[in-house]
Amino acid sequence: MSRKQKKMLVRIIVSAALIALLQAVPLQGAWRLAAYMVPYWIIGYDILLKAAKGVRNRQPFDENFLMAVATVGAIVLGEYVEGVAVMLFYQIGELFQSYAVGKSRRNISALMDIRPDYANIEGADGELVRVDPDEVAIGTVIVVQPGEKIPLDGVILEGHAALNTSALTGESLPREVQEGDEVISGCVNMSGLLRIRTTREFGESTVSKILELVENASSRKSPPENFITKFARIYTPAVCYGAVALALLPPIVRLLLGMEAQFGEWVMRALTFLVISCPCALVVSIPLSFFAGIGGASREGVLVKGSNYLHALSQTKVVVFDKTGTMTQGVFEVSEVSPCGMDAAQLVEWAALAESYSAHPISQSLKRAYGQAIDASRVQDVEEIGGHGVTARVDGKRVAVGNERLMARVGVTVQAGRQPGTLVHVAVEGVYAGCISIQDRIKPGAREAIDALHRQGVSRTVMLTGDRDDVAQKVAAELNIDEVHSELLPAQKVSWVETILEKKAKGETVAFVGDGINDAPVLSRADIGVAMGALGSDAAIEAADVVLMDDDPRKIALAIALSRKCLRIVYQNIAFAIGVKGVCLVLGALGVAGMWAAIFADVGVMVLAVLNAIRAMRIPKL
Repeated sequence: MSRKQKKMLVRIIVSAALIALLQAVPLQGAWRLAAYMVPYWIIGYDILLKAAKGVRNRQPFDENFLMAVATVGAIVLGEYVEGVAVMLFYQIGELFQSYAVGKSRRNISALMDIRPDYANIEGADGELVRVDPDEVAIGTVIVVQPGEKIPLDGVILEGHAALNTSALTGESLPREVQEGDEVISGCVNMSGLLRIRTTREFGESTVSKILELVENASSRKSPPENFITKFARIYTPAVCYGAVALALLPPIVRLLLGMEAQFGEWVMRALTFLVISCPCALVVSIPLSFFAGIGGASREGVLVKGSNYLHALSQTKVVVFDKTGTMTQGVFEVSEVSPCGMDAAQLVEWAALAESYSAHPISQSLKRAYGQAIDASRVQDVEEIGGHGVTARVDGKRVAVGNERLMARVGVTVQAGRQPGTLVHVAVEGVYAGCISIQDRIKPGAREAIDALHRQGVSRTVMLTGDRDDVAQKVAAELNIDEVHSELLPAQKVSWVETILEKKAKGETVAFVGDGINDAPVLSRADIGVAMGALGSDAAIEAADVVLMDDDPRKIALAIALSRKCLRIVYQNIAFAIGVKGVCLVLGALGVAGMWAAIFADVGVMVLAVLNAIRAMRIPKL
C-alpha cells in the first residue's frame, strides 16, 4: 500500500469504530448530531472539499457532488447513521479501486524498471565513474558489469556475456552476446564484463522509446472509454435534476390533491436516488479493464500503444503477414551456386562485393558465403534499388546482383534456373554470369501461430512477399496460410493491403504483421500494424500500433486473445452496472429501496466491477 492508501485505511478504521461506539451510546438531540459529525468529518472531509471546489469552478456534477449532497441531506433529515455509512462505504470502495489501479500499475512498473539509473565510464586513472545516461555522448565507451542494466544502445568492443531480456520480451531464456554484437538498452548483464561503444544518445535509445510508448498508452482512448466519458457528462447532471424533481414534484402534486405533502419522505427518496445513480462503477472499471489488459500484455513482451488499438485488435478477422523475418527466420544460407562462363568462387565474389554495403539478409548471406574480408576500395558507385537488388562498379566492371526484375532493368536475359529457394542473379558488364540459390528457414512455432489464429476466429490469413512464387507457395502450404501473393515490390504490398481493406466487412479489422525493418509503409496503412521481432528496431516502434518484442509469431494470437478477453470484461461491467443501477433507481424512486440498498448499488457494484476488471491482467490460454 502507498502512504496515501494507508492513511485512508486508518480513517476508515477510526470512523467505523466511532460509528459502532455511537450505536451503543444513547445520545439525543444536538449531542447526537455533534457526535456523528466527528466520524463523518474524519471519513468525508476530502469529498466535501472536492465537491465545494467543483461548485466553485462551475463544474459541480461529479461523484463527489453526488456523495456530498446525499450524505449532508441524510444528516439534515436526522438519518445520521445512514449519512455517515454512505460516506464510509464510498471511501472503502475508493480505497479498493485505488489498490486495484496500483496493482495494474505495478504490473507495468516491472517493464518501467528497465530504465537504467546510471552508466559507467572509465576515468583517467582507470576507475569507473557513474554518470547520468542522458550525459553520455554517441561513441563513448561504457562499461557494464555483471548484474547491471545496459544503459544505452551500442556495439560490444570487448567481452562476452549472457543478457537477460525478459523485461523487454517476456522470455526467460538469456541471449548470448560477444565482441561485435549490437546490444540494446534495458537488458541486464548476467555474466561477464562488457565494454560497449554507444551508438545512440539516451533519448533515442530503445529503452527510452519503449518507456515513452507505455507512458503514452493511456492517452489513446478506446470507443467504450469515449462513450463512458460522454455518458457520464450527460448522465450525472440528468440524475441530479431528476433527484430534485423527485424531491419536489410528488409532494406538490400531493398538496394539490389535498393530501399530506410528506416532504421528508420524498427528499429521502431523492437522496437515495442520488447515491444509487453515482456512475463510479462505469467511470472506474472501464479504463481499469483496458489498463490491466495493456499491463498484462506488456508483461508478455507485447506492447500495445493504446486502448483504442487493444479494442481494434479484438475485431481482427484478417491477418496479413510479411514472409521474410516474420514467418521465416530471415537467416539465409547459400545452398547452390550455378555459374555461367566463370567458376563458382568468382561468381560468389562478384556478388558479395557488389552487396557489401547492403544490410539486407540476402546480402549478409552472400558475404558469409564469400568468407573473406571485404576490400571496400574495390567497390564504387553502389546503388541499391528497392525490390530489385544492387548495382555497383567492382574492380572497374559494372556488376548487377538481384532478381529477374533487375536483370530485365539492365537488359540482361536470365537463364531459367530450377534450384529451390530464392534465386539471386548476377550480371557483369551486361552479360549474364549465373545465379546463386539462397534458402530461408521457417520459424519454430509459425505453423502453431497460424492454427492459433484460426482458433481465435481469424477467418483469413494472407502472406505478401517479394520472393519467387514457388518459394512463397511452398512456405504458405507448410504454414496452412489461406492466401499468398508473391514477387511484390514494397509499393505493391501496400496496394494489396488497401485492396483487402476495401473488401473487408464493416466492423472488421485488418492486421498486418511485419518484421519492422522494411515494412513501415504497410504497417502504417493497415488497421492494426503489428511489428514482430522489433527489439531495437526504430522503424517498428514508430510505425506499428502493436509491438511484439521477440520473434515468436504465436504472440500474435496471444495479443488477439487478450484483447478479446479485455473487451468481454468491459461489456460485462457495462451491462452489470447499468442493469443493477437501473433496477435500484426505479426501486429507490418508488420507496422500496432504502439508503442501505443504495450503498450496495453504488459501492457494491463498483467493487464487483473492479474485481472483474483486474481479471484482464491474466494471460488467456490459447
